[in-house]
Amino acid sequence: MWHTTPIERLGIPSLRVSDGPNGVRGTKFFDSTPAACFPCGTGLGATWDTGLLRAVGNLLGLEAKAKGAHILLGPTVNMQRNPLGGRGFESFSEDPVLSGLIAAAYCNGVQDQRIIPSIKHFVCNDQEDKRMLVDINVSERALREIYLAPFMLAVRDANPGSFMTAYNKVNGTHCSENMHLLKDILREEWGWDGLVVSDW
Repeated sequence: MWHTTPIERLGIPSLRVSDGPNGVRGTKFFDSTPAACFPCGTGLGATWDTGLLRAVGNLLGLEAKAKGAHILLGPTVNMQRNPLGGRGFESFSEDPVLSGLIAAAYCNGVQDQRIIPSIKHFVCNDQEDKRMLVDINVSERALREIYLAPFMLAVRDANPGSFMTAYNKVNGTHCSENMHLLKDILREEWGWDGLVVSDW
């Protein structure tokens, strides 16, 4: 769990964020208060049950609140592009529509408890090997129809309060500074106005 520094001149308070997405870590990285461990994203996605995912989000929101967190770092909605992905189990599915609808339900459940979900990792963070260095070269059509689609559906149906950017580059530019993704698509095209945070 991490704290942000307040920005008093803008009226932005200090915020506490905690890792998710299948349990709320709490105030320490090691030896923290035990957390409820929910099924992994793949297990939850396999249910196709948006009602269940909203209930899971509610419970995660309650746990975040009990641990003093304002922002839950989840859900993970990247595509399960490679069975050797390492962290693929955090994602819901290889299907962008299912992933987006499940993510929206999860986000709505977290937000029911007045906790901000930080949907991640925006975008194309679908492999673990060299994920901080890799440059994902993808056509605009594939980017939109496969990789952006679950995020777009979550914005449409839940308007999550935060996005976490991915470490990787997309078409030559790191996601955390990619104006095509962050400004042209997320802010202007989708009309989303929440908090964008980079991955650590």
